[in-house]
Amino acid sequence: MTYTFVTLFKNLVEGYFQDSILKRAIDGALLDIQYLNPRDFSESKHSKVDDTAVGGGAGMVMNPQPLYDALSELKKNDEDVHIVFVTPVAKAFNQNDAKRLAKKSHIAFVSGRYEGIDERVIETFADEVFSIGDYILTGGELASLVICDAVSRNIGGVLGNSESLSIESFETPLLEAPSFSKPQIYKKSSVPSEYLKGNHSKIRSLKLALSENKTKYFRPEQLLKHRTRISYEK
Repeated sequence: MTYTFVTLFKNLVEGYFQDSILKRAIDGALLDIQYLNPRDFSESKHSKVDDTAVGGGAGMVMNPQPLYDALSELKKNDEDVHIVFVTPVAKAFNQNDAKRLAKKSHIAFVSGRYEGIDERVIETFADEVFSIGDYILTGGELASLVICDAVSRNIGGVLGNSESLSIESFETPLLEAPSFSKPQIYKKSSVPSEYLKGNHSKIRSLKLALSENKTKYFRPEQLLKHRTRISYEK
């Protein structure tokens, strides 16, 4: 998988790939990270990439020319690149999107700045537009990294143990059951005794019950989806 980060601030992105799982994936040639700076394509005297918003309003907007030319160059070099814009004004990104995007060969993440990106660029180049939540960030780099990380975990070989994908939250409507490690007792708090008895059937039943309880507390709408699915399967 090749990722191209279209960003004015390459340094904000680079550090994320210097350690842990994604670094190993890069070292193993499973991932290739590239960068494209719209400022390099600016035709203005001082390499400006922003301008005042037409119609009024506070703040500046990324004007179309530098970003349009940058993405045109990207498409010229790889017409199959899948271009993703990150913005609060979009559908919410989810696990199914991550699994689907993991099948692509080249994804470009376009990170906006200021008050946003000229809509004409989005309409021309966007294959998909995603939001990672109902809040505002200073720029799109963090959102791009979130999606990149979620997608990468679903690429074969990136995770050391691919079986771990099947038990994570959002692989089903339920949230993942609580996790515990050794020691058995820490600061007078013990691991659930059923986990220690080796009866895998009972452990699965307990994990399901704990998963349902956690989902009911944090994401009740997901529990409703789970119960609806069970009723349908019956």
